[in-house]
Amino acid sequence: MKFRALILANLFRKKIRLILTIGSFAIALVLFTFLAVVKSAFNRGIEIAGADRLVVVDRVGLMQLMPVSYAEKIAAIPGVKYVTHDHWFGGVYQDPKNFFPQFVIDVENHRKVYPEFIVPDEQWNNFVKDRQGAIAGANLAKRFGWKVGDRIPLKTTLYGAATWEFNLDGIYHTEKPDGDQGQFWLQWKYFDENVPAPVKSTAGWYILKLDSPDNAVRVAKAIDEKFSNSSDETKTETESAFAAGFAKQFGNIEFLILSIGSVVFFTLLLVTGNTMAISVRERTGELAVLKAIGLKDRGVLFLVLAESMLIAFFGGLLGLLLAWAAIPVISAALTGLLPPLLLSKPMLFTGLVFAIFVGAVGGLIPGIGAMRLRVVNALRRV
Repeated sequence: MKFRALILANLFRKKIRLILTIGSFAIALVLFTFLAVVKSAFNRGIEIAGADRLVVVDRVGLMQLMPVSYAEKIAAIPGVKYVTHDHWFGGVYQDPKNFFPQFVIDVENHRKVYPEFIVPDEQWNNFVKDRQGAIAGANLAKRFGWKVGDRIPLKTTLYGAATWEFNLDGIYHTEKPDGDQGQFWLQWKYFDENVPAPVKSTAGWYILKLDSPDNAVRVAKAIDEKFSNSSDETKTETESAFAAGFAKQFGNIEFLILSIGSVVFFTLLLVTGNTMAISVRERTGELAVLKAIGLKDRGVLFLVLAESMLIAFFGGLLGLLLAWAAIPVISAALTGLLPPLLLSKPMLFTGLVFAIFVGAVGGLIPGIGAMRLRVVNALRRV
């Protein structure tokens, strides 16, 4: 602490340079944090996927429909506990920009396969009885100001140009606060009654719950073998693998984030190193005097590193505060286009550690140079 006054004096020696360097850290930390939350959003589906669930799709692709009769055949395979099926609806609410996932669900088995989606029993029973009923996630209902009893019109883009109207019978929540609460569900039977003939009696994909996660490989192989010679062959994989494959349709997110993150790291490193090198060069005479009156080499290194890490700390803290304020706004603006962007405390801590680490590394080389200064040679430069 005896160096505190000296460190602060050096920090504020060039105020414009200090502000610009802190600003560089702040902007970099906003970008770093945004990349982290985007990565987390895409991985969240993989992380919360049930280890005891499998997804069955047509081998040709997800958009290829399968007969709904597959459900009974899949349920008969040993190791399968429950089977349900979903369908993509693809409707538009008021404006094409109001995108959100809409699923046609099998009401008899959906809750058995997805126990983490919590709907009050009274609301669920009303939904089951109402052919035009619908259930919305809590976040989705909050987004549009919906409440139970509202009439929700959706203009379909896949099954003609008609507008389907639904009664909002319930709102679901999830066990975990970061669960997916942005879906909209409608009944398969009502859907099947009103779609064109080629779509009737079909399912988009099947989700099945296993007796044990240990049976996943065996059951997946049995399902694909069962339909191997049919007109609609299947591809069965774990829910986590399915979620990972779906995320890859947006591109190689991991590589993109790693590339941008590396650029951010090296840019900050250069900015910090250059700032501290200039600072040390400006204070060559002062450092020589300090060494002449007894300051050891380690003390000189400490002074330079402390200054560099303080700049990084305050710049990182400012950037994280900006990210904390901006990311909820960005998430709301991108609702439907990306999964919800959630900024967690571990991310904030990681960002601050990242900033301090960059500050330490950036100040290391100038600090070593200052530490190795020979007093006589340094005073000759003055």
